[in-house]
Amino acid sequence: MAANEKTSAAVAKIAAKGLRDPAALTNAEIKKLAASALTQAADKPAKKPAAKKTAVKKAAAKKRAK
Repeated sequence: MAANEKTSAAVAKIAAKGLRDPAALTNAEIKKLAASALTQAADKPAKKPAAKKTAVKKAAAKKRAK
């Protein structure tokens, strides 16, 4: 997410309309709200390697075997 991403006045107006009367939103307005929310969401952190999970599972299995 870039630091300068902000909700436009048009999208803010649609969001306010949706809070007052959710049934009044059109499909196009819902898509605009969803697109705005998704582009402003924080980036996902990188996943950790799967090798660590395997090592943890093996250690747990060894403890159970004893």
